[in-house]
Amino acid sequence: MINKKIKKIIDTIFFTEIIRGMALTLKSFFSPAVTIQYPEEKRQPFPGFRGQHAFVRDEATGKEKCIACGLCGAVCPSKCIYIYTKEDPETRKKVIDRYEIELLRCVYCALCVEACPVGAVVLTENYEYSEYTRDALYMTKEKLMDNWDRFMAGEKGREYFKKFWTPGKDSFRAYPGQPVFKRQGAGNKEAGAEGK
Repeated sequence: MINKKIKKIIDTIFFTEIIRGMALTLKSFFSPAVTIQYPEEKRQPFPGFRGQHAFVRDEATGKEKCIACGLCGAVCPSKCIYIYTKEDPETRKKVIDRYEIELLRCVYCALCVEACPVGAVVLTENYEYSEYTRDALYMTKEKLMDNWDRFMAGEKGREYFKKFWTPGKDSFRAYPGQPVFKRQGAGNKEAGAEGK
């Protein structure tokens, strides 16, 4: 107990903690910088980065893929997706009239992407979208489709869905020691029926 008090007094008088902190600062002061010179140098986003939204354009028709089911708006935790539908007079089906996302409220959780049954909404790898007005970050259907054309059209969009949003054949593989239900063969079913 006395040793601790003496140590505390010595530390207070000689500023040993401050000297240790300054030594650490000087040690890292002469190491090379790890920053990049933005905007001349730009970092590559990590694969699957959840950036600015886009609305998928169907390659065959050139229109949006959305079927106006409303699942993305229903699952959104921040309630920032607004969907307005109408009935198509020719096909008598529900189609999307207006689709809007308020990016300032979005938490970029990608639940809208996972909930969409047809893959109509994506989060692109674009992280450079700071604006000076709130209206510029209120995305309409036209702005979202333009984002698809700028950032995800063609092979990049197909690769995005294949890698990140479509379950692959190895996605549901059992791991060693994991309990699994095994499918019964035809022989087992017959044996089970005979035992009854």
